[in-house]
Amino acid sequence: MPAYGELLVGIAILVGVVGAAIQVYPGSLIVAGAVFVWGAVTGGAVGWTVAVVAVLAVVIASVVKWVVAGGHLKRAGVPGRTLLIGGVVGIVGFFVVPVVGLPLGFILGVYLAEYTRLHNTTMAWDASKSALHATGLTILIELAGVTVAAGAWVVGLLLT
Repeated sequence: MPAYGELLVGIAILVGVVGAAIQVYPGSLIVAGAVFVWGAVTGGAVGWTVAVVAVLAVVIASVVKWVVAGGHLKRAGVPGRTLLIGGVVGIVGFFVVPVVGLPLGFILGVYLAEYTRLHNTTMAWDASKSALHATGLTILIELAGVTVAAGAWVVGLLLT
């Protein structure tokens, strides 16, 4: 792959890592796609090995984040409907107050849904904290997956 192509792949990986951190666009898919394209164009054992490692890292991280977050929320007793409401209010919040509106709307949506369900402020706040904790875990797990994928690409660059 020519140098400008590797530079474009590197930029795409950087954009994907930021996306994995801020959770506004599918950062993992961008990283996996960029590394896969690099691997396919580069070819050979190194290119395809790096591509497979990157895709596997992202897929495994995606599965693990749903299992871990789901288990955490299930143990906390937070129903899926509450998370859906939190997500919808978060999306609305993103457009009302750009960037910070997403997490603020999510917290507010979870709190209001749980308060409506339980009629208890303490339990509603506990559910909101559990949802935030689960969200943080998913971000960390996704960042781990894209870091492994990006690291594999760097190793591939050094070997080619």
